[in-house]
Amino acid sequence: MPTKLIIKPAKSPAAVGPYNHAVRTGDLLFCAGQIPIDPANGNLIPGDIKAQTDRVLQNVKAILDDQKLTFANVVKSTVFMTNLADFAGMNEVYSKYFTSDFPARSTIQVAALPKGANVEIEVVAHF
Repeated sequence: MPTKLIIKPAKSPAAVGPYNHAVRTGDLLFCAGQIPIDPANGNLIPGDIKAQTDRVLQNVKAILDDQKLTFANVVKSTVFMTNLADFAGMNEVYSKYFTSDFPARSTIQVAALPKGANVEIEVVAHF
């Protein structure tokens, strides 16, 4: 049976609840949903969907970097948005991080996200 390894990258913002940034088991890394929190101060960043998506993906990158992975290792992503009318802006930024061999993706509109964020993204990556 694979072991469960808790991942808490030093460059990531602190968790805002009782969860870990990621959990590795076997050849898979399950990353918790990331919201646009500035790791320097723990605050939600201001700005539109593009600015918030960029910060979210920087936070995802910090987790991947910690495990010596890249966005190319991501096999599944789930995007939660408070307004699907912002999809094009989110997708524009998303495509700068995921540039080829794209992961499977689901995008879901939700009523609200933690700290008033407009976007949250979670990923599953393969080693």
